[in-house]
Amino acid sequence: MTNSELPESGTIVELTGDGEPVGGVRVVRTEGTQVTLSLPQDSVPDQGATMTMRWPAGERGRYVLIVNVVSVDENRIGVEPLGGTGVEQNRSFVRGGGGEPVLLRQPGQDDAYGWIRDIGEQGVRAHFAGLDVQPGAEVKVLVELGNEIVELKAVAVKVAQLPQQVPPGPLSVELVAIFLPEEAQARVIRRYVLRQQMLARSRA
Repeated sequence: MTNSELPESGTIVELTGDGEPVGGVRVVRTEGTQVTLSLPQDSVPDQGATMTMRWPAGERGRYVLIVNVVSVDENRIGVEPLGGTGVEQNRSFVRGGGGEPVLLRQPGQDDAYGWIRDIGEQGVRAHFAGLDVQPGAEVKVLVELGNEIVELKAVAVKVAQLPQQVPPGPLSVELVAIFLPEEAQARVIRRYVLRQQMLARSRA
């Protein structure tokens, strides 16, 4: 296995053992086949534990890798792969919605307001007016789903600018951003999208 098949330093990953997935886990470094992770103190697994690690794979979905915990040092652990890296396709996750308000935040810029084209457990496609963001930028998105607001750390993977012709105005920007939500956030998104799909079918 090469470093290209492992998450890079700074990547946010999800780590799952016997219980609920642990969010907010960050890659400290990758050396050879060993990945060093930093995670909440109360979520540190035991040495020898088998875990599943997932991280974004662009628009394809997310990478998934079974790992073994080979070292534990306070809130840092070292893990090594027990097999090859796979990809969970985005189509495995429910997507839907449309029209919901979304707010995008990025360092050094004003908040940008837009609306959702569609949303799923791994990403969102939304439209903004006059948004200045580059692919690869780390952003925060706040999405309003019914009576709940979900705040997510995300990475912009696609930015398409479409100038308005009539009337002339700011660029209309379509943004595709991917994220790796905690399980509670994923449940909110999944529940909301399924509810919207059921409502759409009842109106058909």
